[in-house]
Amino acid sequence: MKVITVVGARPQFIKAATVSRAIKLHNEDNPDNIIEEIIVHTGQHYDPNMSDVFFDEMNIPKPSYTLGVGGGSHGVMTGRQLEKIEEVLLTEKPDYVLVYGDTNSTIAGALAAAKLHIPVAHVEAGLRSFNMRMPEEINRILTDQISSVLFCPTETSMVNLDSEGFSKRSCSVHNVGDVMYDAAMFYAPKSIKPSQLKELTEPFALVTIHRAENTDDLSRLSEIVEALNELSNDMLVICPLHPRTKKEINDANLTLNANIIEPVGYFEMIWLLQNCNIVLTDSGGLQKEAYFFQKPCLTLRDQTEWVELIKAGVNSLVKINKTEILDKTREALAMDKSIFSESSLFGNGDAAEKIVKELLVI
Repeated sequence: MKVITVVGARPQFIKAATVSRAIKLHNEDNPDNIIEEIIVHTGQHYDPNMSDVFFDEMNIPKPSYTLGVGGGSHGVMTGRQLEKIEEVLLTEKPDYVLVYGDTNSTIAGALAAAKLHIPVAHVEAGLRSFNMRMPEEINRILTDQISSVLFCPTETSMVNLDSEGFSKRSCSVHNVGDVMYDAAMFYAPKSIKPSQLKELTEPFALVTIHRAENTDDLSRLSEIVEALNELSNDMLVICPLHPRTKKEINDANLTLNANIIEPVGYFEMIWLLQNCNIVLTDSGGLQKEAYFFQKPCLTLRDQTEWVELIKAGVNSLVKINKTEILDKTREALAMDKSIFSESSLFGNGDAAEKIVKELLVI
């Protein structure tokens, strides 16, 4: 079997690495039934941290194809990726195209494959924020619609697909668990303290802000900054700040009183998650990772695709209002941590192994 994996950003490489490891283990145990994996990097996000060291340290296979398609509008980027991925598919003629998540690279890979009648396998299928203003929501819905195999990370994502009629379609849907949980558990022993931080002797809040809905709206950005400034009077606030967010804060003449550090690598982020007391974020992935490391999380958004975290009481959607953010932070810090041990929402850390097994029998 030949599988082409399409990825475009560092988080997708980390997700794909779990499946690549499972494929490698399968091949070692089954030399007569090899899966050949070819990795295609669209170049959607240029990340200077993705050097040779990144691939070596994380034990991630390097891409066979690097397409260099990044920047531009959503339409321009997706169109150029679609064209270049199609060229690779015509050359390689894979049995499956494997895509991850909800980026432009995801929908471009899925479209290129579907138009060539190559089956698409979608990892992280069935997620829904029910906010069609999010480009990610459009990408994930359309990718699900043209996928032959849908690998869901949670029971909620299975329910979403069932309510959309997928059980009556000629596709297969599987709840395999979350590959990000696989990754978090695998890489946790390799976590390292960010070199930008001095010795930490006090509790701290980990904060990330990058979504346009917050950074491009002056009133929302002002409320978040004011809340964090007040929170910093009570505890240390560590904020790996995205360059775009830093620019928006400066352009708005706002002052953020926090321990601002440069964006960190994955091993450093895991260290921050392991050692913080609470997470405040507008990221999708960090909401889950906070749960993986049993830390309460406040989501600075109006919706989330990880509704099971809300239902479990370990995550809260917070109105972008200074008082609301501070009140919810205090409530979360007083949370009974035993709530984290009540259930495993994202599988047992063997999602990648299940994905490989399903691909082999389909």
